[in-house]
Amino acid sequence: MLLISQTTPNLWVSPHNQIHRENSLPYSNGFIFFRPSSKTPLVLSNLYHSCAAVGTSVLLNETTDYKIRNHNIEICRFCELCDLRSAMELIDQSPKADLELRTYCSVLQLCADLKSIQDGKRIHSIIRSNGVEIDGVLGSKLVFLYVTCGDLREGRRLFDKVANDKVFLWNLLMSEYAKIGSFRESLFLFKRMRELGIEMNSYTFSCVMKCYAALGRVEEGEGVHGYLLRLGFGSYNTVVNSLIAFYFKCKRVETARKLFDGLGDRDVISWNSMISGYVSNCLPDKGLELFKQMLLLGINTDLATVVSVVAGCSYTGMLLLGRTLHGYAVKASFVRELTLNNSLLDMYSKSGDLNSAVRVFETMHERSVVSWTSMIAGYAREGLSDRSISLFHEMEKEGISPDIFAITTILHACACTGLLENGKDIHNYIKENKMQSDLFVSNALMDMYAKCGSMGDAHSVFSEMQVKDIVSWNTMIGGYSKNSLPNEALNLFFEMQHNTKANGITMACILPACASLAALERGREIHGHILRNRFALDRHVANALVDMYVKCGALGLARLIFDMIPKKDLVSWTVMIAGYGMHGYGSEAIAAFSEMRNSGIEPDEVSFISILYACSHSGLLDEGWEFFNMMRNNCDIVPKLEHYACMVDLLARTGNLLKAYRFIEMMPIEPDATIWGALLCGCRTYPDVKLAEKVAEHVFELEPENTGYYVLLANIYAEAEKWEEVKRLRERIGRRGLKKNPGCTWIEIKGKVHIFVAGDSSHPQANKIKLLLKRMRTRMKEEGYFPKVRYALIKADDMEKEMALCGHSEKLAMALGILSLPPGKTVRVTKNLRVCGDCHEMAKFMSKVVKREVILRDSNRFHHFKDGSCSCRGHW
Repeated sequence: MLLISQTTPNLWVSPHNQIHRENSLPYSNGFIFFRPSSKTPLVLSNLYHSCAAVGTSVLLNETTDYKIRNHNIEICRFCELCDLRSAMELIDQSPKADLELRTYCSVLQLCADLKSIQDGKRIHSIIRSNGVEIDGVLGSKLVFLYVTCGDLREGRRLFDKVANDKVFLWNLLMSEYAKIGSFRESLFLFKRMRELGIEMNSYTFSCVMKCYAALGRVEEGEGVHGYLLRLGFGSYNTVVNSLIAFYFKCKRVETARKLFDGLGDRDVISWNSMISGYVSNCLPDKGLELFKQMLLLGINTDLATVVSVVAGCSYTGMLLLGRTLHGYAVKASFVRELTLNNSLLDMYSKSGDLNSAVRVFETMHERSVVSWTSMIAGYAREGLSDRSISLFHEMEKEGISPDIFAITTILHACACTGLLENGKDIHNYIKENKMQSDLFVSNALMDMYAKCGSMGDAHSVFSEMQVKDIVSWNTMIGGYSKNSLPNEALNLFFEMQHNTKANGITMACILPACASLAALERGREIHGHILRNRFALDRHVANALVDMYVKCGALGLARLIFDMIPKKDLVSWTVMIAGYGMHGYGSEAIAAFSEMRNSGIEPDEVSFISILYACSHSGLLDEGWEFFNMMRNNCDIVPKLEHYACMVDLLARTGNLLKAYRFIEMMPIEPDATIWGALLCGCRTYPDVKLAEKVAEHVFELEPENTGYYVLLANIYAEAEKWEEVKRLRERIGRRGLKKNPGCTWIEIKGKVHIFVAGDSSHPQANKIKLLLKRMRTRMKEEGYFPKVRYALIKADDMEKEMALCGHSEKLAMALGILSLPPGKTVRVTKNLRVCGDCHEMAKFMSKVVKREVILRDSNRFHHFKDGSCSCRGHW
């Protein structure tokens, strides 16, 4: 039974609508507890105590809930203020099990924004330890965190676990894969999107088209183009802009233009894509024309516009426009941008304005390896390779590590000026930094060694390469050809055919080797290969074919190939003019020169060397002077040593020795050994011992180690029968330790090359050759031809001299040709030195007796012997 107090307590309502007694104490948080009264009976007091216990329990639970809720709110507030440190400290102080989903997401977002992957990983660890299910929004936040902070692998792992239909995440992953060059992985995700039916947006297609462009997958890209059109994305600027870039990258210039023309609302990116696309496709003029249209239409330009247009200026050499853009960039405050400064450096250096390039370089606040490389390339382009190398070492001191392009650029600088030792230093740097495995570096190394004449080193690099591409093979073949190692070039070419398919450049590299050896049969085989593979359409290959046939003595075939070239360039004409000159057809060379000018092609320095050479070898003195004056007065070409050498040779070959000597004395530039040597040759053709001695002293001073000039003077003495002078000269040669380059002659018969030296009796048909020459000599005497014993160059009686002459290598080769080749077939022989006068007479007689043409190529020119006469007409 309850006992009720006599005094009934008053009741009051709390703000939370709870009824309280007068003696109850309100709690600040809206909770209450009761304090028992002294007047309260014991039973009621117990009741109060019981009620107080219940109230206290409720109060504690509600207080805890409040604190949890308050911590989550505070953490989120810190995240809103970007105060990650305070948020993380509060998380450390809070019970981990009580953190809410919204709190996790807020902190993860802030970690991603601030690229704080360590804090993000801590939150991820808390989520795992609390057993929170990673799905939906939380999974997306974690994927976003890892991908944004650069841990693409972990981001992808989580992405694959979370069932996610958010296109944003798919786009993010595709974009990140594309950034690191994993374009195939981006496309794999795109295909998964299609399979899963994920709704795509314009950014999806923009990324995908970039991937197809990078991989060069034209057909697949076109398929996606059709797909996005069906989905209605064909009018989105971002999508169309990416399509324009895709088609430009895939060389579909016209398609890109059609898309641009059909775009109604073009933005600055559309214009930039077109300008950049035209420039990158070697159509800078069209790009610059679009830029002008852009300005006329009042379209605002941005940094990307200026960078693309400056690149176009560097291609076209439009320095004035480039300078104008530079000024505009200064006013627009673009000049602190690295990409623009690099473009300006490239433009100025390619335009030959190194001073402006240096000014840009020196004022740059930030320099990348691209900046340094542009300057190195600029100096190399201007022939200042020493400065390039100094800059390379300066770049290293600045702490900039050279990339592959920088290394290949500096190697090219060494190659251009033959700086072999510097090139070897760079090679050592490459080895120290383990860069030799890079294909581009190895190819550049081989090119450097080849151009510096060190084919042994080039071959060492080549043999150590694990992977070789077509450039590797072409570099070696071309190097052998240019360094007068034609046999090595041909051997490597045949080896290459078992490893790599040749291209047009290979043909242009190997044909000079055939030309050097006068290997007509090999040249014809390669011509057949060219025709089967349709390389003849390449003008470089066609020019090399003309040159090969010219130098193999097949001038008619050379002209036939020349006439088949649809669009002849200056090189085509120059090769043909030089060919006529080499074969002694000066009039035809002059006609070709006139035809070239009539076609609108103006001659350059090399063209004038070819026509002056042709006049020299045909004895066309007046015509030679006309061309020399035309070059100086009409074409504003300053004559170089090669042009003066041709004029001295022309004067000497026509017997004007004193005029030639005076011409040399009046030259505005210092004559070299070649010029004096041309006059010395004339002193032998038109014997003048006194002048020869005078000229020889100049030659010996300039090239004291050149044995050929000593031998030439010795021959002049021998032909004048000044045997004491011959003896003294030979002693002089001996004291210097010089060795005469032995004369040899070779002939190709049924694909096999037969080589002869003077007095050679090692050939299997030596006896037959000797007998044929003896019969020829007898018949010559019967017909009134007598041996020119002055060419024997030995002190002996006429009989001994005649026997010596019979053993000359060119006679032996011609005799083998007559014995081995079918009747009527042309005999083609090649000699490494100048043909002697007696062999020249013998060749004329042979052509008459055996009724076949003999073509002899010596170190100076071609001699076509037919019916007892020679095409040189005595000018050799």
